[in-house]
Amino acid sequence: MAVQGDSDIAPVAALFAEPGRAKVLQALADGRSLPASVLAAEAGLSASAASAHLAKLCAGGLIEAERSGRHRYFRLVDGRVAAVLEALAAIAPAEPVRSLRQGTRAAAVREARSCYDHLAGRLGVTVTAALLDRGALAADDGIPDTRRRPQDGLSVQLSDHPYRLGPQADEIFAALGVDLHAVQAGPSRRPLLRFCVDWSEQRHHLAGRLGSALLTALLASGWLARKPQQRALKLTAHGADGLQTALGITPGEPGRSATAPPALPAPRP
Repeated sequence: MAVQGDSDIAPVAALFAEPGRAKVLQALADGRSLPASVLAAEAGLSASAASAHLAKLCAGGLIEAERSGRHRYFRLVDGRVAAVLEALAAIAPAEPVRSLRQGTRAAAVREARSCYDHLAGRLGVTVTAALLDRGALAADDGIPDTRRRPQDGLSVQLSDHPYRLGPQADEIFAALGVDLHAVQAGPSRRPLLRFCVDWSEQRHHLAGRLGSALLTALLASGWLARKPQQRALKLTAHGADGLQTALGITPGEPGRSATAPPALPAPRP
């Protein structure tokens, strides 16, 4: 059996470190598959520069391509790449806002966005907190909310978490358009329940198969809509009414996200 040394992170880190490639990865962080022309436009790159960056990202194992007709569509290889982007966003300095449009776009990303294939941002953590409040989820560690626990890293996908399905899970998720039994029965090695520490809110949001099914249902029902060429999601008027009825929350007004207890202190190294 060959002896292996420490992980060689430098080559992979270098792929994230170039501004053009970083913008390409951010454009794919919501789980979409996009052609090179769209990625070039979202990243502000020429066609030749985008092609060169895409080739390096494919060779580095961060993205993969699928041919459809005359076009190739690119996507992240899996959610681990999106988790790295979320973690980097938490520690990276914010870009200076030089226009009202740029500021509005940044605010929209923090309000509601897709984190690979599940809901994140202020709306994501508010929905997750409401699922806990309504009994669709239950916490087993004695902490009755979604604040970051002492053992949680900053902006990471949690390998262990304190949550399970609650007694009202079937009813609540059905009201949100999710067939819980179908999601549970689906063939997948991906965990049903997984949680991330949201980079902009530093609280837990729902991921895993159930988080993916929830975002799919909210988009299919028209409660959420994708913003063109953005990770940001828009809550529709229909969606605001639906979340009020199903979960008792009023997005856009001060609530759980704004008044939640502070994160528990992280352990000292």
